[in-house]
Formats: sequence, C-alpha cells, structure tokens
Amino acid sequence: MENGVWHVALDGKPMRVPGGAVLRVQHERLALAMAEEWQAAPAEMSFEDVPLTRLAGTLEERVAVDPQPVIDSLAAYAQSDLLCYRADQPPALVQRQAQVWQPWLDWAARRYDAKLLVTSGIIYVTQPPASLALLRAAVAAQSAAVLTALGVAVPAMGSLVLGLALAEGEIDAVHAYEASVLDELFQAEFWGDDTEAVARRRRVAADIALAERFIRVCS
Repeated sequence: MENGVWHVALDGKPMRVPGGAVLRVQHERLALAMAEEWQAAPAEMSFEDVPLTRLAGTLEERVAVDPQPVIDSLAAYAQSDLLCYRADQPPALVQRQAQVWQPWLDWAARRYDAKLLVTSGIIYVTQPPASLALLRAAVAAQSAAVLTALGVAVPAMGSLVLGLALAEGEIDAVHAYEASVLDELFQAEFWGDDTEAVARRRRVAADIALAERFIRVCS
C-alpha cells in the first residue's frame, strides 16, 4: 500500500492496465482478492481466469475517469426493463412472473418513488419520464466501483431494477439470476433444455455472481 492505494505485484512488478498505467486499487479487500485469483490462475491463463482484475482495470481506466457513459448505458435499461414485459399465456407463466417480478417493481416504487408500467406480449410500453429520471438519479448516485459491477450485471439480466436491488443488497446473486432467466427456466421445465441454452445461463449466472462479489470486496 502507498498513500492509501493498493498495488498488486506480479513477479515483483506492479500490475498495469492496458493503457500502461500502474493499476491503482482503492480497496484492500479487492487487492487481496485479486492477489488470490492470480495465485489460483493456471499457468496458461487468460483474463477470463482473473475476472476481478479485469473489472478493477475497467474501474480504474474507464469508469473512475468518466462514469457518465456507464450511467447513460445503465439508465437506458429502465426504458425496457425485463420485469415490465410479461407473458399473456400460459397462465402458469403469467402467475410466476407476477409472483417473482412484481415485488421488485414494487420495491423500486417504494425505494426510488419510480413506478414502472407493465405490459404483456411484445407491445412496447413508454415509461413515465419522471420514473426514468428517478432511476437515472439512483444509478448516478452509485460509486464508480458499483457502476463497474452493474455494467456487467445489468446487461446480463436485462433489468436495471434487479441490478439496483443487487447493488443495495436487497437480492443476492442466486435469486437475481433466477428472476432474470425465469422464462427460460419455465420453458425448460416443459420442453427440456439444450446445451447452448444451458451454457448461456451459466454465463449469466457467472456475470451476476462476479458483479455481486466485486461490490462486496469494494465495500
């Protein structure tokens, strides 16, 4: 540690971001977790083997420097949040979506005073501008580290509401994942699964778990 900033060394040399600057880590728990993942990485490794390091580099080189693009990108998900688009058939899926998804829209309405409208089928619904502005403000209030994590989790889930709930510790990664792939899991119960779908869901689960862990070690 130097001047309140942590550095992770590889073979005695400080780790650097792709741009060449020394990677500065503001959180001790993150620095320790990064060191652990490098120690566990295989000899023939890629950055897929050190995901915390990858996010730390994104945080340092991009998000901390200019968070606005990330804020803009994340806030846009409120316009077509997964939780707002419901099936109209079969009744069992309609009921499951209401049971799992509606409580999180209700939470967003209580927490941020941001009520989002729900539609069925593929009909696009225009959300209230005031609600979109309030959710954007909620995103902008997050730290650069949380924005970095949400930059992974929100696209994976297709839901800003679930992302904010994850950031605030209202939902854990497992339940956020299950909510985000509810439709796929429902279909798999009736029609079975295929290798590609399973692999995609595993990637989604891994991204959400990584985001949750990054938030935790940066807190």
